Amino acid sequence: MNKTLILPLLLSGLVGCTSFGQQAVSKQPVTAPDSQQVNIRQYQGPSQQMSEDQASQFYKASHPSMDSFGATGGAAQAWSHSNPNSLYRGRELTKHIGVYVQNLTQDLISNMEYLSDKTPVGITHFALLDSDLQQTNLLGFQLAESFMHELHKFRIPVIDYKSTEYIRVTQDGDFLLTRDYLELKDRAPVKYVLTGTLVKHQGGYLVNARVLGIESKAVVATAQTLIPFYVAEALLPSARDEVDGVKLKQG
Repeated sequence: MNKTLILPLLLSGLVGCTSFGQQAVSKQPVTAPDSQQVNIRQYQGPSQQMSEDQASQFYKASHPSMDSFGATGGAAQAWSHSNPNSLYRGRELTKHIGVYVQNLTQDLISNMEYLSDKTPVGITHFALLDSDLQQTNLLGFQLAESFMHELHKFRIPVIDYKSTEYIRVTQDGDFLLTRDYLELKDRAPVKYVLTGTLVKHQGGYLVNARVLGIESKAVVATAQTLIPFYVAEALLPSARDEVDGVKLKQG
């Protein structure tokens, strides 16, 4: 072969390889060095079609520090939401006593006997189990108030036997309720009573609720739950000289 023809053939082959390499590279997507692919779905909140459980799981996933009782933050983290002099230094809460009473009421209704929307019910404060059953605290007071609300939602007639027949107008306010038995009627149209006990537990207060007949003493409904300490202690006494929301008196 003529040597003068070999050189042009070699040069044309090199040019062909170079153009082929450029053509192969040009088929690949061109992206900036610092660009990232972003999945926009991760910025979307819970869909309106989500069920309540799915929405709750989504909220918990976005708030990993929240526990099953609705408290956020670490155990040693202190909060004061109202003012620097606030009595409460516990965890920030998303649930309160009413949520636990709502669950207790549903348990009572599920196994309740004899009661109907025509049966008057009275509600007493919850007594401390390790006392003479004549003592309670702020939690025992609030449990009765919350149960009054929840039973009324189920259209069960609730009798507030602490109401008087007149409104007392004073400089401290206008009041209808009283704890002075001399200002109340001797009898109230109550056939059943919702009552219960509470006892301190390692994790909080163990609450035992029951409905019983005022004459027969028969238990017609029961419920039980554990209220965590930091939920119960979120109830603040109105005066600093109180213990668990109850003023101490010397007998």
